[in-house]
Amino acid sequence: MASEHAFAVTQANFEADVLEASFNTPVLIDFWAPWCAPCRQLMPTLERIVGEANGALKLAKVNTDEEAALAGAFGIRSLPTVVLMKNGQVVDGFMGAKPESAVREMLAKHLSEAPVALEPELEPEPEAEAEAEPVAPDLEQAAALLEAELAKAPDKEELKLDLADAYAKLGRVEAAETLLAALKTLAEGELAKRVRTRIEFTQLAHTAPSAVELEQAIARNSADLGARHLLGVRCLLSGQSGAAMDQFLHILKTDRTFGEDLGRKSMVSAFRIIEDADLVGEYRRKMTSLLF
Repeated sequence: MASEHAFAVTQANFEADVLEASFNTPVLIDFWAPWCAPCRQLMPTLERIVGEANGALKLAKVNTDEEAALAGAFGIRSLPTVVLMKNGQVVDGFMGAKPESAVREMLAKHLSEAPVALEPELEPEPEAEAEAEPVAPDLEQAAALLEAELAKAPDKEELKLDLADAYAKLGRVEAAETLLAALKTLAEGELAKRVRTRIEFTQLAHTAPSAVELEQAIARNSADLGARHLLGVRCLLSGQSGAAMDQFLHILKTDRTFGEDLGRKSMVSAFRIIEDADLVGEYRRKMTSLLF
């Protein structure tokens, strides 16, 4: 559906048709790609809801294959991703092909003056949400189990990728890279990208001063953005995701040119490996408010 309320967005018209328009009418931004089956499943739902809103809501569709810069600015790490923008700010959103009732429920929280059509439907719907990725209670044990399974099925790429992920979390960079290099069909998948991102952060940490030394450097000079970046990396790898994002966000606020926009790039990369979706959403909103 193409209309004044549902339309394609590019970097050229984003500021006028989405950012500025959101001060008058809330805008749903749908990040999708032609090859993404869940995207094709979700888009008709969004178009139907926007059509029923009779002008109280707009839908901006961003083809991430063609608009990689826009997707990067929002830290998009999976498709589909939908965000709701009001008054120039991202106020909510979700990842994956949510059922229609869940989409309507999310909108109802933010569109107090919306027509009845935006209220959750009463008819039951099949749940379409993807299950959250389980976190292994003991990574060493999980890696050992995966090693045993891979020994039985050495050509199974799913096992190689899962084991590479476990190795990366354990800091076994070379072992993880060896497994990634052996991938074929899954080499460019989302999990493979996440593993590579974790490896990049781990390699940075290998040559970085300790967290204590970095904190001391910042205490001596709060404008030491290099120390802040490395402290953020160390925090991220030690599970202190919020503290890491605060350091990256500080760099973004202070100097967009530092390290060729290192603050924003670090946040976008961190979004890929942080498993707390609420935290990712919170800092994606903070980042977007600085960029646009």
